[in-house]
Amino acid sequence: MKLPRRRFLHLAACAVTLPAGSRVARSQNYPARPVRIIVGFSAGGTTDIIARLIAQGLSERLGQQFIIENRPGASANLATEAVVRAPPDGYTLLAVVGTNAINATLYDKLSFNLNRDIAPVAGLTRSPLVLEVHPSVPAKTVPELVTYAKAHPGKITMASFGVGSTSHVAGELFKMMAGVDLLHVPYRGSGPMLTDLVGGQVQMAFDNLPASIEHIRAGKLRALAVATATHSEALPNIPTVADFLPDTPAEIIHKLNKEINAALGDPRIKARIAELGATAFPTSPNEFGRFIGEETEKWGKVIRAANIKLE
Repeated sequence: MKLPRRRFLHLAACAVTLPAGSRVARSQNYPARPVRIIVGFSAGGTTDIIARLIAQGLSERLGQQFIIENRPGASANLATEAVVRAPPDGYTLLAVVGTNAINATLYDKLSFNLNRDIAPVAGLTRSPLVLEVHPSVPAKTVPELVTYAKAHPGKITMASFGVGSTSHVAGELFKMMAGVDLLHVPYRGSGPMLTDLVGGQVQMAFDNLPASIEHIRAGKLRALAVATATHSEALPNIPTVADFLPDTPAEIIHKLNKEINAALGDPRIKARIAELGATAFPTSPNEFGRFIGEETEKWGKVIRAANIKLE
């Protein structure tokens, strides 16, 4: 049986859509009673902070209470399941983050399908992950942290706001790229993770910047890098992780891109491509990266929907 689609608030880039079966006549009287926004993490984390901010704004604009309900557990799956089971009337919303997207692959058996059972409403914010350490850690740069971690394999505690969360996955990627062995310590949300990180019970973490930025500004945590392609406007003097970890040099990528696009523009090559029934596809590295992401998502949906498996 196909479940009805629900509404959610997406804490990342997302198009605004209407839920299936919505009617203008009904929306004219909405909301007639308080609305719940369910957050799959503990209070104090980025998702909670942003959800409370938008809840206040909606309450002021619509004249009804928008109430935050924290339901941490199972990497936000408990919160998602609660919303999926709620009536599709717009009075139960879900704050969705990158962890929810990761869960679709991480968990083999979920009682819901995020794409099918949840209807997107609006994007709210995009925020970078920041690699941060407790001031007691004798490392002021990423290379110094890598050196320190290699000198103490398995001894440096890497906190996250849950197994399979974006914080955890980013940390695992860092471990692989830097070639270090870190001890993962999962928490039930960014809030409790930060409490122990600031207190020195754990030593490092990747956290969403909004939850950590005041601790960084106050000197209670030391930011080493942001996990983005470019520097953060909020922390302009903090480098990116990519500035230090091995990667294909950007100048090589851009030179190859320039020469490949020039070759595609050569009349002889264009003519031969046309004879073969194809079309030249010149792009920038960023455009091609987006194309790969879109194709991966599109065909991933088909494979999962058709239950295609290798024999």
